[in-house]
Amino acid sequence: MPSGFESVLTTGGSVTEKREYKDDYQDKTLYLPGPTEVREDVIEAMAEPMFGHRMDRMTDLYTTIVEDTKEFLGTDNDVIVLTASGTEFWESTTLNLVEDSMLVPTSGAFSERQANVAERLGKDVDRIEYDWGQAVKPDDIRDALESGDYDAVGAVMNETSTGVRNPIEEIGDVVAEYPDTYFIVDAISCLGGDQIDIEAHGIDAIFTSTQKAFAMPPGLAVCAVSDAAYERELEKDSASWYGGFQRCLDYYDRKGQTHSTPAIPLMLAYRQQMKHMLDETHDARDQRHQEMAEYTREWAREHFDLYPEAGYESQTVTCIENTQGINVAETVEAVSEKYDMVFSSGYGDISEESFRIGHMGEHTVESIKELTDAIEDVADL
Repeated sequence: MPSGFESVLTTGGSVTEKREYKDDYQDKTLYLPGPTEVREDVIEAMAEPMFGHRMDRMTDLYTTIVEDTKEFLGTDNDVIVLTASGTEFWESTTLNLVEDSMLVPTSGAFSERQANVAERLGKDVDRIEYDWGQAVKPDDIRDALESGDYDAVGAVMNETSTGVRNPIEEIGDVVAEYPDTYFIVDAISCLGGDQIDIEAHGIDAIFTSTQKAFAMPPGLAVCAVSDAAYERELEKDSASWYGGFQRCLDYYDRKGQTHSTPAIPLMLAYRQQMKHMLDETHDARDQRHQEMAEYTREWAREHFDLYPEAGYESQTVTCIENTQGINVAETVEAVSEKYDMVFSSGYGDISEESFRIGHMGEHTVESIKELTDAIEDVADL
């Protein structure tokens, strides 16, 4: 019996009590740090008749989404699309690239979790710890690499909990000075909405989840893998089974498919949305996200303040410091009830000190303005 379960039984409560899923929920427009809004035709794409994952049709589908993703990201690196959340690549990149030790700068909930995952997998992890809201400094990475021997550096590009966009390009340039150290980037809440040149900055593995700036349904994880990272895994005695670079990429080269049964409907949705993303172009999508971020920051400075360190604000998630002392939870609920719009309170310990607006995916400045108008009304700003 799990710890604490007996007390739950004796008090008459149950964490597993069934709550019936109904058909009368009010649709809400999502301004979360993910999941975000999904186009109707992308949702409809999931309703195609089912087919086998070893049929030629699956090869057509999977090779299309992989090669389209490489084209969109502007990379020659290999791409893996797995049925999983982005968390899968926290585990698999660590298992595939880290033999003993890893350096992880921590500046928020998700970078801390990346370090915790590596420790859970038995790796020695050295942290460079920053206060929440502060950005990682490349010189600190250099100092650590000069004094220590690390298999990899793991960094979060977009710290979702604080709205900090770390200078991944500069960090990558530093790590590249140490050819025996690999560079792993968690870009879960920004890739597709914040452009980065993967090869130019020596990124060996960069990954995301489809429900964020890709504006697809949740359930798929995407990782771009360098040749050096692939070769590194071949040298190791052990690696991830499900997310192993060799297993995934060799099967793709031989069959044009995934090595295990994929979520076919989600990949059909992926194919449809990637068409939209290619039509828009990566440059235009990046510019649209810049414009949304700039509008949201300007609004935040007018009414509140920004939580992240100046100059390191996210392009996809704005974390706003609650300088007016509004009741964040009540405001979130009131906007949801009155306007059918959902944004997010602050993360964890800063849930009332801040709130977050996700401006990613298919949103525009105009749709973000609808939310900020609603917040102004409810909070009487």
